Amino acid sequence: MNVNQDVDVTVVGAGPVGLVLAAELALSGATVQVLERRAEPDESMKAGSINVPTAEALDRRGLLPAAEKVQREMFERIGSFARMANDQPPGGGRRARESRFTGHFAGMVLDADLVDWSDPDLAAHAAVDGARMVPQRELEELLADHVARLGVPVHRGVEVTALEDAGDGVLVGTTAGTVRTGWLVGCDGGRSTVRRLTGIDFPGTDPELTGHLALVDIADPEKLGDGWAWSTRGAYRYGPQPGRVVTVEFHGPHADLPDARVGSRGRTSRAPVTLKELQTSLRRVSGTDVTLTALRGAATRWSDNARQAATYRSGRVLLAGDAAHVHAPFGGQGLNLGVGDAMNLGWKLGAVIAGWAPEGLLDTYDAERRPLGAWVLDWTRAQIGVLRGDAKSAALREVVADLLGTRDGTTYAVKKISGVTQRIDLPGDHPLVGRYAPDLWLSDGSRLVDHGHGGGFLLLDRTADGAFARFAAARSGRVSSVTDDHATPTGVLVRPDGVVAWASDTTDIAAVTGLEAALHGWTGALSASPEPTA
Repeated sequence: MNVNQDVDVTVVGAGPVGLVLAAELALSGATVQVLERRAEPDESMKAGSINVPTAEALDRRGLLPAAEKVQREMFERIGSFARMANDQPPGGGRRARESRFTGHFAGMVLDADLVDWSDPDLAAHAAVDGARMVPQRELEELLADHVARLGVPVHRGVEVTALEDAGDGVLVGTTAGTVRTGWLVGCDGGRSTVRRLTGIDFPGTDPELTGHLALVDIADPEKLGDGWAWSTRGAYRYGPQPGRVVTVEFHGPHADLPDARVGSRGRTSRAPVTLKELQTSLRRVSGTDVTLTALRGAATRWSDNARQAATYRSGRVLLAGDAAHVHAPFGGQGLNLGVGDAMNLGWKLGAVIAGWAPEGLLDTYDAERRPLGAWVLDWTRAQIGVLRGDAKSAALREVVADLLGTRDGTTYAVKKISGVTQRIDLPGDHPLVGRYAPDLWLSDGSRLVDHGHGGGFLLLDRTADGAFARFAAARSGRVSSVTDDHATPTGVLVRPDGVVAWASDTTDIAAVTGLEAALHGWTGALSASPEPTA
C-alpha cells in the first residue's frame, strides 16, 4: 500500500463528496490523495437522484454527457417497470410515470403536470434536466473515473486511527502507517472518525424511526401498491424501478444503528440487513403477507437522526458531507448537500494552498454552507412530521397534500427540492449575486459553462469593447474571460463552485468598480492593478 507520506491534502472517504473534493483540489494544482476504509466500493442502496446544483457541478467539469447517459438508462428501467405495473390486474393502484423528474415530499410524489416549468427559477436551470436521475452508485463510478483521469490516488482498505494538528500540517495515523499532510478533510460519513478524533461536537435531534432501502426479488409484487402507502404501522414505497422497496417504521431506531450522540443516518450500521428483517418490516407496514425471495446487493438501514457539526473547521482539519451533517435521507438531500460542500471548499482550499488567497478565505466555507445544512435538516424533519402514522400527522398530511395538489404548491416544492432557489449572502445588489449561475447561452451557440471545464473563475463580458475582460486580464491565471455579443446581463463573474460573485446589467464606471471589488475579494490582490475604466 503506497500511501503518500507528504501531500497538500488528504481526503478521508471515497464517496461522492470525497471524490468531488479531491477532483476540485487536483484542478487547483494541489497534491491530494484519498483514503477509504472500505476495500471495495460500497454497493448498498443509497440516494436515487441528484438535484440541479449537483448536476450543474458535473456540467461545469464536462461530465454532463456521462450523467445524461445514466439518466437515459434509468428511465429505460423505470419505463420497463411502469409497463410491467400497468399489466397488473385492475385495482393495483399503478400508473405510468412521468418522464420529467420532480421528486417527492414525505412520500407525496410531485405531479410534473402541475409544475409551472416556465417559472424563471426553473427555466433558468433547464440545461441539466437530462441528468437528474443519477443514483449514487452510478455517480460514484462516474466520479471515480474523473479523479483517475486527474491522477488522484484512491487508497482503499486504509483506516484513520489517530490525528494530530501540528499547526503547519496534520499527522495522521492510519492502518498503513503515519501520513503527514498539509490539510485533512473528513468526508467519512455520519460516524466520522475524523470528526470524533478532532473533538468537534455534533448536536441535534435524536432519531425516532427505522427505515430500510433495498433491491429485492418479490414472489408476489401484485400485493404491493405502486408508489408510497401509509398506515398506522408506518409507510412503504414500491418502485420506481423493479424490486426497489423502502420501509419506514416509527418505533424508534433499530438496536444496531449507531448511538445518536455519535450521529449517523445508519448507512454503515454494523450488522447487514437480512432478507428476513426486510420482509418482516415490509409485511408490517403493508399489512400483507408479501414474500421476498432474494436481496439484490446490500440493503441499507437508516434513521432520522438529525445533527450538524458545531464547526466545519478546526485548524487544519475540515469536515464535509455527512461528517458535517446527518438527517433522514428523504429526497437524497444529503448527497446533494455534501457535493455542494465539496465544490465550495475545493477551490477555496486550493487557493490557500496555491498562496493567492489568505487562510481566512476558509472561514467563508462554514459561513456559506452552514445555513444550507440547517435548512436541509429542517426540511427533512418536516417530512418526518408528515410521515408519522398517528392521527395528527395523518391530518397534517391531508393539508399538505391539498397544497401539493395546486400549481403554486407543487412548483414551490419542486423549486426547493431541485435546489434552484439556493442562495448565499454575498455583497452586491444584482439578483444573480449569491445564486448559482443560470444557463447563460452565448451567441455562438455554446454556454458559459462550456468554457470552464478546467476549473477557475469565469467572467462573461458582453461590453462593446471588452472592457470587463481587459480589466480582469491581469488575473488570467485565475480568471478565464469569455466575450460575447451585447446582451443582458452585460457581465457575470462566476466562482469555481458555480456561485455568481458579481453581475451587472450596465457597462458604466459603477459596474467596473463593482467588478474590481469582486475580483479583489475573491481572486486575490495584485501588486499593480489597472485603473477602472468605463
